[in-house]
Amino acid sequence: MAEFVVTPWEVKGEIDYEKLIDKFGTSPIDEALLKRIEKHTGELHALLRRKIFYSHRSLNWIVSEYEKGNRFVLYTGRGPSGHTHLGHLMPWIFTRWLQEKFDVRLIFQLTDDEKFLFNPDFSLEDTKKFSYENALDIIALGFDPEKTEIFLNTEYIKIQYRIALNVAKKITLSTAKAVFGFKNETNIGMIFFTSMQSAPCFLESERENRAVPVLIPCAIDQDPHFRITRDVAPSLGYPKPALIHCKFFPSLAGGDKMSASKPETSIYTVDNPKEARKKIMQAFTGGQESVELQRKVGGNPGVCSIYQYLYYFFEENDEKIKERYSACTSGAILCGECKKYLADRVEKFLIEHQKKREKAKELLEEFIVRD
Repeated sequence: MAEFVVTPWEVKGEIDYEKLIDKFGTSPIDEALLKRIEKHTGELHALLRRKIFYSHRSLNWIVSEYEKGNRFVLYTGRGPSGHTHLGHLMPWIFTRWLQEKFDVRLIFQLTDDEKFLFNPDFSLEDTKKFSYENALDIIALGFDPEKTEIFLNTEYIKIQYRIALNVAKKITLSTAKAVFGFKNETNIGMIFFTSMQSAPCFLESERENRAVPVLIPCAIDQDPHFRITRDVAPSLGYPKPALIHCKFFPSLAGGDKMSASKPETSIYTVDNPKEARKKIMQAFTGGQESVELQRKVGGNPGVCSIYQYLYYFFEENDEKIKERYSACTSGAILCGECKKYLADRVEKFLIEHQKKREKAKELLEEFIVRD
């Protein structure tokens, strides 16, 4: 199998998630930890049950602090480089569940500075526009406005910049090169950026003048940033942020994760529901070359983008997903039937989400914080 690539800015190839745990030095979420979480939540989210959120750093510590009454703060973010697709929504939906179950606050960072620095074609106006578009999708998911703050780095910078400077002073150029592969041609803003992504990890501790635990739900490609953050935290007098990592939402083409650079293989929240249906009906499946062969030997849901969409997002009922798996592998169901089933669900989701997204325009100022 060809070697896969996972960095904060590039994901390609067929990901071996177990190997990625070894490579990054994270820990798998085991049954004992799931039971500890369920004790407080009363149930496990499908993304936990199905091990889509599968890796962590210091999650046991976060639960222990919560049990002591030292309530954590959630922190996640988005690099605004275009419209939101379903792959972005998946960890946010899980974050909202954590907010509801643990009754905690959320800091949501929109890294408009990062996308400006890393993309030569973007102006700051471009990344600001994308940020506010993405914020509508965040709000539409139902986060509590009393416990959620969303900000653009360029608009909420005073306290963050002071924190970022302290972080930057502890990180050497050789460390940044080793972790991120920066070269002599890399602009110095990109090299500094990890300091900005670290800042919200310590924001609440600064505001409250005490050690506030922070939990970061994110895709595992973002872990390298926070590995550095965790290394410098003790020397700055802050607790190390904890992380819970998810796998990547699949592409409709199969294989790689859903990508904004391949719009035909991704479903966007602003897609016309009929266009989204068309994308699904043209998606890659694990089916056979003919109906006869499919009936005889069955399909392969393990490589099928339609099944993965259901498994990750659109079928929460565990019994139903098992039935669909069995029906596929036995040849009892054909790819066209699965495509239609998923398309109906996606179409319904988009219609509802887009209504909420429109309403979010009126709520925007309840969530956005600025200096």
